[in-house]
Amino acid sequence: MTTFAELGLAPDILRALDEMGYASPTPIQEQVIPLALQGGDILGAAQTGTGKTAAFALPLIQRLLPFANTGTSPAKHPIRALILTPTRELAIQVEESVKAYCKHVPLRSLVVYGGVNINTQIPILKTGVEILVATPGRLLDHVQNKTLMLTQVNTLVLDEADRMLDMGFMPDLKRIVALLPAQRVNMMFSATFPEEIRKLADSILNNPAFIEVARNATAVTITQVMHPVHHERKRQLLAHLIKSRDLNQVLVFTGTKLGCNRLANELNKAGIHADAIHGDKTQQERIKALDAFKAGTIRVLVATDVAARGIDIEALPFVVNYDLPHNAEDYVHRIGRTGRAGAQGEAISLVSESETRYLRDIEKLIGNTLEPVIVPGFEPGAAEVPAYQSRAPRQPERHGERERGAPRGRPAAVRDALFDTPYTPSDAPRPDTAPAALRQAPKKQVAALFRSPVKPDTAGQ
Repeated sequence: MTTFAELGLAPDILRALDEMGYASPTPIQEQVIPLALQGGDILGAAQTGTGKTAAFALPLIQRLLPFANTGTSPAKHPIRALILTPTRELAIQVEESVKAYCKHVPLRSLVVYGGVNINTQIPILKTGVEILVATPGRLLDHVQNKTLMLTQVNTLVLDEADRMLDMGFMPDLKRIVALLPAQRVNMMFSATFPEEIRKLADSILNNPAFIEVARNATAVTITQVMHPVHHERKRQLLAHLIKSRDLNQVLVFTGTKLGCNRLANELNKAGIHADAIHGDKTQQERIKALDAFKAGTIRVLVATDVAARGIDIEALPFVVNYDLPHNAEDYVHRIGRTGRAGAQGEAISLVSESETRYLRDIEKLIGNTLEPVIVPGFEPGAAEVPAYQSRAPRQPERHGERERGAPRGRPAAVRDALFDTPYTPSDAPRPDTAPAALRQAPKKQVAALFRSPVKPDTAGQ
């Protein structure tokens, strides 16, 4: 087994890695670090959770060691390495890792991102930093305000480049690259390589070494479970799984910011402490919710893809796809939040009939079939339509009867009943005590499980 020492890293860096408990390099670290130490450009294909932050940060730090000093003058600490990330959370995570790797070397680092007052970042920039981690928009804010200079940058890292393009950062990236010295080392990492990424790589990288590790693959430490369920019963099933199996530290992904808020609110009403993070939340709100989730004071964190990118929680046990992502690659990113660094994790997907086409795309991408597991009482073809969807005449509301925020024509009691644990015969196995006893669906198209639903009884209405 290869060791970090065999990769040629400096003693002070090895000391920090040893204190952090790093035993041996991951495959991408083993391939990238020696090449990056030589100073060549690198194009890396790797998913989240493969250890790519250390892969680019460790050689970057070592190449800056000749410039390390304890001087107090800002002129002795110009920005020499720039790491760009698509989201605030990922930027914070990367800078935390860089700071830990630099524990025993006199190199300074800083992270700058939007959503917070820019004036809080300026005083630290004025003291000088060698390694700057930034989101593109906030970096350009500082450039416009002339609070930083990029003329001495000798290393550029683009982390999760595909996500940057998805978020519309291409114009910003072009402006930033134009501000950098022409002679520099470039490293770009991306989970996917559409035509736009290839064009970006051609415009930035100079004869790069291409390294591909576990692209579009899921970690063997992740158990993947798929539960077919009617769309209207997803919230009920999620609450049932959390309560019956006593799940804690559950990261739940939704497709929209509105759905994210609604699900968190409904879980709280069901007695499950939850919070939400998404793009409309302030950075302070997002950090507060994430810290509470890490500390275990909230049981469930509901998030959108953008907000969750970069979340790194040690030994996160559960990830739930409440809504399947429309982009199959996002499935791999999502479940990569669990099963990290050799730890065991479980990825649970709740799949409705309308999402079967996304399921097929995911299975094709990962090269694996997710066998449907039906939870007793939540069969997709049986009595899945809540009572409030029946054709019963709408009853007039009395003043004060409807809770604030509750949809009209949907009494609060009926809405809350969605979270009641469904009736299970006393002699039937419970999923929390006997997960293996959950009935396996026949090996046929998942869509067939949704055929011929039992309609509510409308007799006499």
